Amino acid sequence: MSNFIHGGHHITMCVGGAQEDVDFHVGVLGLRFIKRTVLFDGAIPVYHLYYSNANGDPSSVLTTFPFAQTGVTGRRGTNQAREVQLSVPVGSLDYWEKRLRAHEIESANIEIFGARRVIFRHPSGIDYAMLESPNDPRIGYTGGGVSAEYAIHGIHGVGIVAYSPEAMVEFSTDSFLMQANLREDGDRCAFQVGDENAFGNNVEIVGNRSEDQGTWTYAAGTIHHFAWNMGDLVNQAHVKFDIEARGYTDISELKDRKYFKSFYVRTPSGALFELAVTHPEGGWACDELPDELGARFQLPPQFEGNRAEILSQLETIDI
Repeated sequence: MSNFIHGGHHITMCVGGAQEDVDFHVGVLGLRFIKRTVLFDGAIPVYHLYYSNANGDPSSVLTTFPFAQTGVTGRRGTNQAREVQLSVPVGSLDYWEKRLRAHEIESANIEIFGARRVIFRHPSGIDYAMLESPNDPRIGYTGGGVSAEYAIHGIHGVGIVAYSPEAMVEFSTDSFLMQANLREDGDRCAFQVGDENAFGNNVEIVGNRSEDQGTWTYAAGTIHHFAWNMGDLVNQAHVKFDIEARGYTDISELKDRKYFKSFYVRTPSGALFELAVTHPEGGWACDELPDELGARFQLPPQFEGNRAEILSQLETIDI
């Protein structure tokens, strides 16, 4: 199907320390560790760590750049993606409240759009929310100590804080294949993008004119981008062309990230969106067997000659 978005693909964040990030995503959230490699951009070695549900589905992957080693810390503010939203089984929120408390992570219950959710924070300060999702067939990972009845299905969506939410709604309606299902709750609006039967494709925008502009660079404590699943390279090119045709030309060239190929577009809300296609030549399993994902440190070919030097500059992590 051309000119369509097939749900979410992944969320990428800049966090603090690598080990505390692994402890949070694996030890607390029970996610599967599927890849350890490095940030492809720039000359300073920084880990790129990947976590997912049982099968590494597009729409289930969280990735992080641990930036503590660089000393660069970001500022959370307006015009920025701010919240990672996770889908969990119906009836599991009490379990997650108890589990978070056992790991000394503060949480709270709130009600938005008439439904309960549990909110908490990553150790680096990034906001997270868990929402119960009925009829979500994505399989949660049970190897991390969380049983199937509670395990995280994958991404629900992303929360964005914007100075002018109307501009983002206009962009999404005209250029980004928003479904005609806009909902409002106070200063918050929500909608789905692309296939209404897909997963990880929910966007919530909160209007905020009181905070300063948030950080857009690589910097600990911030969400860097939200990636959408384009399905295939032909569809990806069509969607990019349509966005540019409406005047939104702040789009990167095609970047090969080894596991997926992507364009990046800065949206009117300030949030950076990625148009991603899982690499047709293997995806996550292009350099490791499916049941051994994350077992070995992987490097893109251009960095392989400097493996020893790169490893010497990275924090040792225990999975």
